[in-house]
Amino acid sequence: MINNTLSSYTASTPSIDTELDLADTGQLESALSFSRSLPLSIFAQQSWLVFAAAVFLVTVPVFVEAPIVRSLPTLSLALTAFWVWLSFTLMSRTATYVWGDLLLGFSWSWLAGAIYWGWLRWEPVWHLPVESIGLPFACLCLAKNWGKVGSWFYLGSLLGTVLTDVYFYIVDLMPYWRQIMRVDADGAAQILQNALMQVQTPWGQSWAIILALVLLTVGILALGGKQRHWYAFGGAVLSTILVDSLFLLAAIAA
Repeated sequence: MINNTLSSYTASTPSIDTELDLADTGQLESALSFSRSLPLSIFAQQSWLVFAAAVFLVTVPVFVEAPIVRSLPTLSLALTAFWVWLSFTLMSRTATYVWGDLLLGFSWSWLAGAIYWGWLRWEPVWHLPVESIGLPFACLCLAKNWGKVGSWFYLGSLLGTVLTDVYFYIVDLMPYWRQIMRVDADGAAQILQNALMQVQTPWGQSWAIILALVLLTVGILALGGKQRHWYAFGGAVLSTILVDSLFLLAAIAA
């Protein structure tokens, strides 16, 4: 499928020097879109659009996939095939290649969310193994210098998930996770309040600050990379702080 995508993609761009080494997909991506030869202002705008899209795609599973997967897990799982199809369709065109690349990385996050929250959400121990389902594919793509935007987006999203789960383990929030997955909305409010008390202890607050600083540092350093795949990675990492903050506000409001 990857070879077909690249073939159709190169066929649609006759303006590229015919002597371009098509085996080097990294050079191909660079030549086709978001080139360094673009004026600096245009390159910056495009990079920040990738950043904004990454932030949006991290929040989508929280506010869109979660309601679907709770009531229609099979549908949510099947939608993964649609995202993959759409990503390769976008990657077959020069103008939309980078968005298809980003969407492909998002597809792995969506797949993991559909599997875990659809059938395994009662046991937090399975969360990280399932969320890592796309890790071999992302590593393979990076090894072949292909799909860098989507792969780095997925890795940034996974890093945020890992640190969030580490916080849950350190602060001993896993029992509340198990409880809240087995009660209705009325009972969830009290469990959230109990979990919030755990977070508000000096231990919980200290680790929240430490891990937030780690995410903030990694995200900001990534943006210094000045390449679109680093903006995708940085957007995914920094948006973890946003999503975790929204969950904290929900617990406070409960």
